Amino acid sequence: MHDEAAGDQPEHDEARADVGVGPWPGGPAAWPRDATGELDSRYDPDLLRHGDRRNVVDRYRYWTVDAVVADLDTRRHPFHVAIENWQHDLNIGSVVRTANAFNAAAVHVVGRRRWNRRGAMVTDRYQHVLHHPSVDDLVAWAATAGPDGGALPVVGIDNLPGSTPIEGARLPRSCVLMFGQESVGLSGAARDAAGTVLHITQYGSTRSINASAAAAIAMHAWLTQHAGR
Repeated sequence: MHDEAAGDQPEHDEARADVGVGPWPGGPAAWPRDATGELDSRYDPDLLRHGDRRNVVDRYRYWTVDAVVADLDTRRHPFHVAIENWQHDLNIGSVVRTANAFNAAAVHVVGRRRWNRRGAMVTDRYQHVLHHPSVDDLVAWAATAGPDGGALPVVGIDNLPGSTPIEGARLPRSCVLMFGQESVGLSGAARDAAGTVLHITQYGSTRSINASAAAAIAMHAWLTQHAGR
């Protein structure tokens, strides 16, 4: 599901006694069962036995990672997020974490294969993360990744001259929201690939905002237009 060469990150969620829940009340005799009396396959025996200290919503307490991913896959939103990774951008982990919170279809890392997973806080275990060596490769994938094998429009997010404010703009229901590096924004190839470029209106003195913050704002803008409560 995620890039095995992603970078430094603990294999499992860090266990903390002050978060999550303890062992399943009542012990093994009370564990959830299926119709045949066997342990419900969604549940992890180790988590049931020792407690679930992961940062997951209550709906997924004690579930295996595979079960959580399978359930998320039944209701993922049809927007994708792409971020360029030419300079080993530290924001990618935070983008993945936000994409997981909003249940994006996938995150696409464009450029370097390795990315810093620390900001993801292990959410990359639940979020599909794909790699594309170049913008051209992403565009080729998007050309047939839309509904019924059609194209997914690529929407660039950057405060470029001539770009359109995201406030009030209508985002496609199925699309790729593409972001550039923290320092330089979208590359020339990414600008050429984007059918539309939107910017987030700013009111202060800084020229740009953090890339992961911009991604969160854009994803939420999509949600306010297309997602139910």
